[in-house]
Amino acid sequence: MKRVLMLMALGMFSMGMLTACNTVAGAGKDMQKAGEKVEDKAEDCKDGRC
Repeated sequence: MKRVLMLMALGMFSMGMLTACNTVAGAGKDMQKAGEKVEDKAEDCKDGRC
């Protein structure tokens, strides 16, 4: 019985970690897109098209 409970707990913990990885990866992609927009705007301003 202890073994079954430990396996269930481990499974739930693993699922939680996988979900967190997807969330962090999504946040990283959002930050990357925001950074690209800032870079584009900076290039426009450098060329005098601000």
